[in-house]
Amino acid sequence: MKQDRILILDLGGTENAAVARAVRALGVYSEIYPHDLTAAELAAMPNVKGIILNGGENRVVDGSAIEVSPHIYTCGLPLLAVDHPTARCEAISAWPQEEAAMEALLRGFVFDRCGAQANWNMENFIEDQVAALRAQIGGKKVLLALSGGVDSSVVAALLIRAIGAQLTCVHVNHGLLRKGEAEQVIEVFGKQLNANLVYVDAAERFLGKLAGVSDPEQKRKIIGGEFIRVFEEEARKLDGIDFLGQGTIYPDIVESGTKTAKIVKSHHNVGGLPEDMKFELVEPLKYLFKDEVRACGRALGLPAQMVERQPFPGPGLGVRCLGAITRDRLEAVRESDAILREEFKSAGLVGKVWQYFTIVPDLKSVGVRNNARCFEYPVIIRAVNTVDAMTATIEHLDWVLMDRITDRIIHEVPGVNRVLYDLTPKPTGTIEWE
Repeated sequence: MKQDRILILDLGGTENAAVARAVRALGVYSEIYPHDLTAAELAAMPNVKGIILNGGENRVVDGSAIEVSPHIYTCGLPLLAVDHPTARCEAISAWPQEEAAMEALLRGFVFDRCGAQANWNMENFIEDQVAALRAQIGGKKVLLALSGGVDSSVVAALLIRAIGAQLTCVHVNHGLLRKGEAEQVIEVFGKQLNANLVYVDAAERFLGKLAGVSDPEQKRKIIGGEFIRVFEEEARKLDGIDFLGQGTIYPDIVESGTKTAKIVKSHHNVGGLPEDMKFELVEPLKYLFKDEVRACGRALGLPAQMVERQPFPGPGLGVRCLGAITRDRLEAVRESDAILREEFKSAGLVGKVWQYFTIVPDLKSVGVRNNARCFEYPVIIRAVNTVDAMTATIEHLDWVLMDRITDRIIHEVPGVNRVLYDLTPKPTGTIEWE
């Protein structure tokens, strides 16, 4: 990597990710490492300009305060210690609460004391990753499960840039995608980028397995397990695959826990792969935050609707068609979701509201259609804003917009006679209903 870098050593601080992002916002690359980084590991890293020793509430482990290895204090690099009193380097008691004050502190350390250059940008990242991927993969082949989500799409585009026809992408359509998403994957990767794309239409297979299943966790397990089986079946049809591409990103690694931080949540692509897996992993995005992944996708030329795709659960619309999935309600979710996204785009709300989607529960209510009594489903709209998905607030939508969305849904989506708006924040409600 050509870029200068600042290291953040985790001594129990809870702000590691926030500090890393703040340094990168200054245009300087940063990474988080455990407190016991060895001298050999440090020496192997190019262009390290300074180290932040980030202490905090998790610094005491098994009754003793953890400490960095002694070589850190004699390595000759500028050091900044936080909540970590020491006479051997500059120290502060805590990070400033105000964003401007924190930026000023980091700017002084990163540029004035460390002499780092603001050379962290997507163009340099892509150039470095292309070179690294070519060195790692050589003339061998890579297999990638391409869901159409942001992470897998950006990984695919980056691998295509690096190794071209050596990449094979498998897109499994489980019948639970949003309207037009499978077609977009085929258009972008199969036609525009000329990728080796294997498209598997497994909708009937998945819906058959899900028939009559109403428990949300059981639905998730069926969808996840069946996806793995379909992917494995397709992989066995291919010869000479040595590498498996994955869309692991930096929050996956950070949230999966460090030596001093508690696990926020386990991620399937961090330490959860089968021990007998014969593939070597390729994870070119594993040091990028989500906004940086999107920036990378834009720099690689992916279409905006793919790069700005909202968070979408792995089971897809299967957990927004509440209870046992039926084809009529599944289509009602898909069509109403498409209307909602169209209207939000027209209203200029794309990128301003964190997540918005529709839900169709397994219940009906009486209504009137064509001067006759009808008994049809409601559509529930959910639109929330959040920073970390741990808490969420409700977007206060304009009533004119709500009227237009409601009118379109009840007239364009078969079997729907009511539109409701979920006003529940998190907590007490979760973002998804299942």
